[in-house]
Amino acid sequence: MKISISVKTAFLFFLLTVLSFFILSCSPDQENLEIGDRAPDFTLKDLDGNTISLSNYTGSPVILRFFLTDCKFCRADTPVFNNYYDRYKSQGLKIIYIDSLGVDRTILTAFKRELAIPFPIAVDPAGRAAGQYKVKAMPQTIILNPQLEIIAAILGGVSEEELNRTLSPYITYE
Repeated sequence: MKISISVKTAFLFFLLTVLSFFILSCSPDQENLEIGDRAPDFTLKDLDGNTISLSNYTGSPVILRFFLTDCKFCRADTPVFNNYYDRYKSQGLKIIYIDSLGVDRTILTAFKRELAIPFPIAVDPAGRAAGQYKVKAMPQTIILNPQLEIIAAILGGVSEEELNRTLSPYITYE
């Protein structure tokens, strides 16, 4: 039986892809984070050059938002995050927007100013924090309890109702 080169090549490519998948899925670096896991610590700089270390936020609920400046969801729900932060920062709520794509600082600064973001935007040009949190698509919102354990991961836009439902054990609503 004669098989054409293209079929042999396609079959070889398929076998290599399946083998690569199994090898990568067994790698300890590829472990997924789950609800209840301790959040990986990171230290980043914000747009003003201030150091942000997640470990310094122990005792506060924290929202980590891996965002894109040109994302319609990010632009649409940033006012939700702004209002939520303004209402509950006195109760310790922390929000950090994280740029993991190395966007130019002038674009990030314009984004922050245009959307009147009152909390820090952290710069993670190498994407290490996104890698630690296994972020594969953005926007991705990770919500942490005061012990810095993951209590939610939300892909896409976020509503105030989702924030209320997730953070209700840690915030007293007015």
